[in-house]
Amino acid sequence: MTSKAGRMNDARPVVIGEGSNQLNADLTLPEGDPQGLVLFAHGSGSSRFSSRNRQVASSLVSRGMATLMLDLLTEEEEREDVVTREFRFDIPMLAGRLVGALDWMAENGELAGLPAGLFGASTGAGAALIAAAERPARVAAVVSRGGRPDLAGEALVRVRAPTLLIVGGNDTPVIGMNRDAASQMQCQVRTEVVPGATHLFEEPGKLETVSELASDWFLEHFQKSLRPRPAFGTAGLPVGHRGRRSSPVRCGGRGPVAAPDQ
Repeated sequence: MTSKAGRMNDARPVVIGEGSNQLNADLTLPEGDPQGLVLFAHGSGSSRFSSRNRQVASSLVSRGMATLMLDLLTEEEEREDVVTREFRFDIPMLAGRLVGALDWMAENGELAGLPAGLFGASTGAGAALIAAAERPARVAAVVSRGGRPDLAGEALVRVRAPTLLIVGGNDTPVIGMNRDAASQMQCQVRTEVVPGATHLFEEPGKLETVSELASDWFLEHFQKSLRPRPAFGTAGLPVGHRGRRSSPVRCGGRGPVAAPDQ
């Protein structure tokens, strides 16, 4: 079998944004035509160099998907956040960075026609779900790894993208948070508990399970997204929908602080 793998060290550096709001990112393309592009939202205290996210990304590339490993903070913000921890829990701001990356993708001739997926780890899952709610016509699927979807707050009910919530079987508090968030969502959502895994999926073989689950989910829904989809208006509702516009997004309660995701 011919491998479609693109090595993470073959990543192409890109810069998203302008002026003082520039974000560094690494774009990796598979061999052949990409099946879609997955944007990664790292957890608190981490970056685009997260070893766990990169392992998952490498698996996605081997299955024919492009990946974008994105820093959600500027270089200056990262330096300040190390001392103050001011930005890592500003979930609406981080979600806005993901929305900007989705808009950048839509304007990039090489990537514009691809289905988009969002992979969020830890607190990054909350940001990914808010971004999915803000760009329903662009996001085909969302996957959360050990995530805090509760941090998406009122945006949960507006998410339209099929969402997979992957949680470690020994990560008891986060299992409850994920199940509660799933009960509020009105899209296709599945909670997958990986037996014997803790929050960071450090145990042998557990991150490989995450990679397989995520790859299958993205590929399934990327293929479905190529079928005609309803057009969405500015409120994130299908054109012609007469329902009320959703209230502004508010961030949910923090609950226990997530461990830094590396």
